[in-house]
Amino acid sequence: MIEILFNHIEKKVNLSPLDKEKITAFFIKKRLRKKQYLLQDGDICKYLSFVAKGLIRTYNVDEKGDEHMSVFGWEGWWISDFNSFLSKEPALFNIDAIEDTELYMISRSDYDEITIQVPIMDRYFRILFQNSLVTKERRLMSSITHTAEQKYVQLLESNPEMISRIPQNMVASYLGIAPETLSRIKRNLAYKKDESGAKL
Repeated sequence: MIEILFNHIEKKVNLSPLDKEKITAFFIKKRLRKKQYLLQDGDICKYLSFVAKGLIRTYNVDEKGDEHMSVFGWEGWWISDFNSFLSKEPALFNIDAIEDTELYMISRSDYDEITIQVPIMDRYFRILFQNSLVTKERRLMSSITHTAEQKYVQLLESNPEMISRIPQNMVASYLGIAPETLSRIKRNLAYKKDESGAKL
């Protein structure tokens, strides 16, 4: 199963057999049951986690008890409260499993050590964090400039798997809209598709 981690790393950098041997020693494997927490807000995030199998989410809860989705992660994704992981400050997010999930996790101290013992991993993690920053900036821009329907269509095109595996209320929260609005958008898109097909 750790091959999925190596495959992901090798999309960014090249690993030698010795690199792989060293990397394996730094990670621990963890299984989460559906709805089981990996992290709760207020705790210190001690691990950076790679999703080998399953589906997981990062979210916070407001004073009214409403959940606000921040990130979804499935096979090949990294998940963490990065600020808490790097600064050792209390986490602002909850992380739990939407499906039964298998993770490969690295602690903060081992994260520092692996970049020394396997220098190519320092480059890999830099690329990882840079890509994460770009993704967040694009999402922020989308939330400001796009309509609810445009945001949903963009999500559907870029992450069709998200739509099929994640409950609709969570997708709506991720998009920053009400579940009823998402239902209406889906009906409108289905109607447009039917109309388009009828004209052909």
